[in-house]
Amino acid sequence: MALGRIWIFWSGIFGAVGVAMGAFGGHVLRPILPLQVMTIFETAVRYHLFHTLALLGTAALMAQYPDKAGGLRYVAQLLVAGLVLFSGGLYGLSLTGLEWLAWGTPVGGICWIAAWIGMAWIFRPRRRSQ
Repeated sequence: MALGRIWIFWSGIFGAVGVAMGAFGGHVLRPILPLQVMTIFETAVRYHLFHTLALLGTAALMAQYPDKAGGLRYVAQLLVAGLVLFSGGLYGLSLTGLEWLAWGTPVGGICWIAAWIGMAWIFRPRRRSQ
């Protein structure tokens, strides 16, 4: 399989789910959820879509920089873990009111921070030896 292709597939899946969740929130949940809960749901959608785009960009970088694909694979895995834990936790909290469902939210945020740091590390400027 071409480098990054599986992550492009997952970007499509996560993107479709993110748009569907946004539409569900705007059309179904907005009239029935309290504002504070709706704000939590909207945060989940916003971060979901931002990091779906980051996953897509990571996949594109794998194809462009095959020598860095191994490290970028870890970045992609961290982005997906963050999507599931952060946004998934906030979706669960918003839809059920069960606070324990948000246990993974801080872990998901840490996964995203690690992914962004990993991206910076992989593409850090290097001195050329003379």
